[in-house]
Formats: sequence, C-alpha cells, structure tokens
Amino acid sequence: MNKITGLIAATFAAYREDGTINLALIPSIVDKMVNDGLSGVFICGTNGEGPNLTIEERMAIAEAYVKAADKRILVLVHVGHSSIAECRKLAAHAEQIGADAISSVAAFYFKPSSVANLVKSMAQIASAAPNTPFYYYSIPALTGVGMDMISFLKEAEVLIPNLAGIKYTAATLHEYQACLNYRNGKFDILFGYDEMLLPALAVGAKGAIGSTYTFAAPLYLKVMKLYEEGLNAEAAATQLHAVNMVRELVKYPPIPAQRAIMEMEGFNLGKCRLPLEPLSAKESSDFKNALQELDFFNIVKQAYQLI
Repeated sequence: MNKITGLIAATFAAYREDGTINLALIPSIVDKMVNDGLSGVFICGTNGEGPNLTIEERMAIAEAYVKAADKRILVLVHVGHSSIAECRKLAAHAEQIGADAISSVAAFYFKPSSVANLVKSMAQIASAAPNTPFYYYSIPALTGVGMDMISFLKEAEVLIPNLAGIKYTAATLHEYQACLNYRNGKFDILFGYDEMLLPALAVGAKGAIGSTYTFAAPLYLKVMKLYEEGLNAEAAATQLHAVNMVRELVKYPPIPAQRAIMEMEGFNLGKCRLPLEPLSAKESSDFKNALQELDFFNIVKQAYQLI
C-alpha cells in the first residue's frame, strides 16, 4: 500500500436500543464518508470504542465496513487489545476479510517496559497478518505509553517487515516531524490531532486520522486545499473554525459529545457503553446552541461546496 494522503475518519460505534451493535447503520456511515471526500475509515479504535467491544463484535464490525466500503475508500482496522493473543486473532481476521491496513495501540494494563519490549509486542501482533500494512498507534494520553518514536522506528523496521508507519496521536510536533523525515520519509506517519492539522501540514503531514473528520471533513479538506495553494492566512482562519468547535467539544466527555454531533447530523448511533455515558438532554441542547453560535454547521456546509 502506498502512503495515505488526505483524511481518514475514526468512526464511532453504533448501537441498537438494547445495547447490541448496530451493523445496519454502517453502510450509510460509509456512504457519508465517501461523499465527504475522505480517503478512508479507521474502525474500532478510540472513538469506535474498540476496548468496550468483544472481539466477536469487532470482527463483525470490520466485516461490515469492508463490505460497505467495497474498495471505494480504505478500511484501517484497529486490532489493539490488552491481550496479544486477542490482537493476533483480530489481525488475522482483518487480513482474511481484505482490510487495507491494521493498527494497534500498546497494551494499556500491563504496559511495555521499554522500546524493545514495545517493538517485540507489536511484532507479535503484526506477524499474524504478514501481508497487511501495520501501523503502530501511538496515543500516550490514553495508553500511558509514551516512548521515543524514532527509537521505535529504528528497532521496528528490523522486526516488523510489514510496518507501514505510525498513527501519531500526540501534540509533540517536533517528534512528529522527525518521524516524517526518518530515513528520507521511509514510513507513513499519520497525524492524529484534528485541532492541530494545519501545524502538522506545516511540518510535512500528508495524511491524518481523526474523529472530527467523521462530521466535519469538508472543513479540514478546505484547510488542506488552502495550505497546498499557499493561502496560509486563509488556511489558518479555516482551521480556527475547527479549533473553536473542539474548544466547545472538550467541555464535555469528548466521545459522547462527538456522538451528539453525529445525532445532530441525523445519525442515531445509540447510547455508548459504560463507563462512557451519553450527554444529558440539557448538555446536548447547550452544546448544540454553542455550535450554532459558532455557525459551525453552516461553515461545514459552505466548506463542502468549495472542496
């Protein structure tokens, strides 16, 4: 697989009223992602509540996404789990169904003790799907595993033949830039903080994975287009709309808040699973009012017309 350019949406889990997964909603989610100009979807990760799902549910979701995508967009399957044995089952399954890539976070209960230990763990996971590109998913804020990523690349390129790169979800742009330029840009380093997309573009990012791309992709694609055209002030002004939205979003638990936006856009994803809880009716109303004060929904619509 070539390096990924453009935006990958980290999609949200969909549930029925009884709390079981709602596979029937996946085709319409995929259609929205295609129509919004996205390059792919990242499923069963943080926003997809991967750690809250059984591996059987995750496999069913992966199958539904691969089928619905039908090669129109890429499907990246997160296979991370606190058990490497379960990771390997998910990885092998993803390869079997034709996923475009797999990715895994570090174990988040018994944590890797060193870069070498982390690489050894990822190598075991990646080897279960040897013909599928593998991305290490670095998200220290959630896993508590923050190690030097250049050291990781140096050791991982030896032990992980199918290493494609890193899903880099951290604000350390200097290290991100170093990873982009390691071995003359050998690896695909996908940026993971939506509200910092423009700064990431400035240091060389070409591809990004994020949750808010699920409902605001046109806004970010406009940022990328303006930046590519050298219209830096306009790109910054457009990025600020995303920043303002995120500043409202983080006043609430981020995943439930984003699920509420999806509902505002007509996608009833159902209630998230404990310990996550949906916004209350008042919180949802207050949040919607705040977004409307920012004219967020109209700004996204206008951006859609320009890309």
